[in-house]
This record gives sequence, structure tokens and C-alpha cells, in this order.
Amino acid sequence: MVLFAVGLGATFGSVSVAEGASAQNQIQREAEISDVRIGQHGQRTRVVLDVDRELKFEIFTLPDPYRVVVNLPEVLWKLDDAAVPENKGLLSRMRYGLFAPGTSRMVLDVKGPVNVANSFMLKPVNGGRWRFVMDLAPTSETEFLEALAQQRAKARQSLDELVAKVTPDSPPVLATPTLSKDQRATSVAVIAPRRPSVSGKRIIAIDAGHGGVDPGTIGVGKTYEKNVTLAMARDLRTALEATGRYKVVLTRDRDIFLRLRDRVQVARDANADLFISIHADSVPNRKTRGLSIYTLSERASDKEAAKLAAKENKSDLIAGIDLSSESKDVTNILLDLAQRETMNQSARLAQELVGELRRQVMLLPNSHRFAGFAVLKAPDMPSVLVEAGFLSNRQDERNLLNSGYRQSMAGAMVKGIDQHFIGTEEARIH
Repeated sequence: MVLFAVGLGATFGSVSVAEGASAQNQIQREAEISDVRIGQHGQRTRVVLDVDRELKFEIFTLPDPYRVVVNLPEVLWKLDDAAVPENKGLLSRMRYGLFAPGTSRMVLDVKGPVNVANSFMLKPVNGGRWRFVMDLAPTSETEFLEALAQQRAKARQSLDELVAKVTPDSPPVLATPTLSKDQRATSVAVIAPRRPSVSGKRIIAIDAGHGGVDPGTIGVGKTYEKNVTLAMARDLRTALEATGRYKVVLTRDRDIFLRLRDRVQVARDANADLFISIHADSVPNRKTRGLSIYTLSERASDKEAAKLAAKENKSDLIAGIDLSSESKDVTNILLDLAQRETMNQSARLAQELVGELRRQVMLLPNSHRFAGFAVLKAPDMPSVLVEAGFLSNRQDERNLLNSGYRQSMAGAMVKGIDQHFIGTEEARIH
């Protein structure tokens, strides 16, 4: 992870009263990025952002696939999505958005190993705007990986030093016992038990897929999946809460990125009884349309389901997350008996939803499908993933942009959720 940073230097020097007031007004709103340009200068590729003020920034690179990530303070992106450059110089494509509260992120997919040759802010000229400039240069894979290893080592050292400063009087950490291969194979991750649900109302967690720097699929009419999923999540929340029987928590209620595991954690922290993740699909065949519902399985129901799960599970990678340090034990969750029972409940929920939705919207053939979606792997919470339609199909795209259509879909889902809990209660009685 090759890191670069720039400070504001003398920007915070002494100012007049008038200048101070102007600066205060500027601080009260987010910076605006109004344009992005890509230029080729010999072997180097230059990236330029037009911004209304000077910004701090941090840049790092990631492998597998090769990416350049730029972190900025939270900004407003006033860009024409249709005009964002692609496939120019060393750049394959780019995406941008809110990564976390206070941090915006731009991720550039590049065509091979690169280094950041230059990065700086240019002051306005003749009444123009500030400019962020970054020059990318090709490098060898060996040099890229060597620099990456050095920077990761420095990052770990800096973190250790920071922890030491914050907790100088902490007792020494006991060494974790080393497990044999057989012990690791038979060990089960400890998961904190869920609290009993609040009496009176069931808690439903609704996850609007993608968000922020991760746009999801992009429709035939340039519709971003992340916007459709958030609109649908809000409509479903409204429909559920209108019954008076449900309390709803959204994993996100604005255009922001969330890691897959954090989406599940939001639901578990809320003690949710159900987890519903909402998405929209895209395929090369533009005639394909219809809704489908997925539940977790060790084996995919078909090749298309496996391919879709693989695509959705890359959300963290798309947002510029370094997955190299992830534990394989976490990434590949072993399905224990408790999770198998949850999988059965998820399948029953999916069947109830399909039964109600088929009365209102067009469904795919074999509309209940199975695959290994990471976001469905909560071991103690029935979970489904709803692919609301295909943004690659013009009719599905129009439908999903129509509030009346989304509300009709939400109403059917409420009925399916009602039926699920009726069935659950009857099973307990008998």
C-alpha cells in the first residue's frame, strides 16, 4: 500500500477579519469537485480534478487488481457521470463517492503496476479553480510489490507506535496459543448470542446494496444501482413501519460505502429478526428481466447464481479495500448447525416473498435461487438477497425508477414477511 500525503502548510496562517469570515463560510459547506480530466504525457498518465479549495489528500496503490486510491475530505462530486473518462492512458475506469463519514474516495482501476510519480495541488490562476494533480507512471511488477511491502511495513510500524502512545500503561498482551492444523480445522468461531427481540415489534434490517464509491451495476440508461437500492430500501421501510408491527433499521440511509461484514453487523447490533439485502442486476442479454430472490447455500443453484454471488462479493475490492490481510477463516465461513437452521428459515422466507411478489411484478424463471453471498452469512439471522430487476433491461430500469412500482413491490414484500412470521409462530405452537 504505497502512501502519499500532502498537508495544507501555510494555509492556516494569519488572516484578516474579512478573510476569516470568508474561510468560516467555506468550512461550513463541503468542497466541490466540478470536473475530472485525464491526459497522456509520454508514458505517464495525468489525472486532474477541479476543486473549489485546497484539500488534504492521501494516495495509495493496491494489487489484485491494480488500483490507485485517492482519499479526500468529504466532498460534493459535481461531475457528469456520463462524461467520466475511461480507458485512457494507464486508466481503465474510475469511480468515486463517499467512503466513510468525513472521507470521500476515488478509485482508479489501472492497466498494470504503476507508481505515483507526482501528486500536488495547484493554486487558482486568473480566477480559476484549485486543481488536484496526480501523475501515474508504469513500473515493473517486482518494483511495485517491493514498494508495496515496504509501505505496508511502515504502516504497521506507525500503527504500533500510535497504539503505544495511546495505551502506555496497558498490561502486556498474552501470546495467542498456536493451534495445530487439526485444532484449526475443528475450531468454531465464537459468536456473541443475540439478545431477545424487543416485545411488540419485529425488527427488520434492510440493506441497500452498494453505495458511495461503489456504484454497483450501471444501467442501460446510466442508472446507478446504488441509487435504486436506496430508494427501494426507503420504500420498504415506509411500508413496513406503516403496519405498526415492525421496527426497521437501514444499513445505510444515504449514499455511503459500507463493507459487507459491516452491513451484517449493523443488523446484528440492532438485534434484527430478518435481514433483507436489496440489489439490481445487469447481464449482457438486454432482453432478460424479472425479479429473483437468493438465499445462502454452500452450492450455487446454477452458473448464473454463482457468477452473481462472485460479482457482489467483490464490493469491498471495488471500493479500494485492501483484502490481503483478511483471515481465510473469516472470508470462508464454515457453516455450522446453527447456520444451517438459519438457512432453512431463510429459504422459507424467500418462498413466502416469491409467492406474494409474483402477484405484483414479473419474476425470473426459478425465481428462488441459491449462492454463496457473503452478505447473507450471518449464522443466526434469516437473510435473503432480492435482485429487484435488471438495469440492463430498459423496462426493468424504468420500473425501478418509478416510485409507484417500487411501492407495489414493497407492499407485496410486507405480505410475504407477514406470512413468514405467521408460519414461524405456528411452527413454535406445534
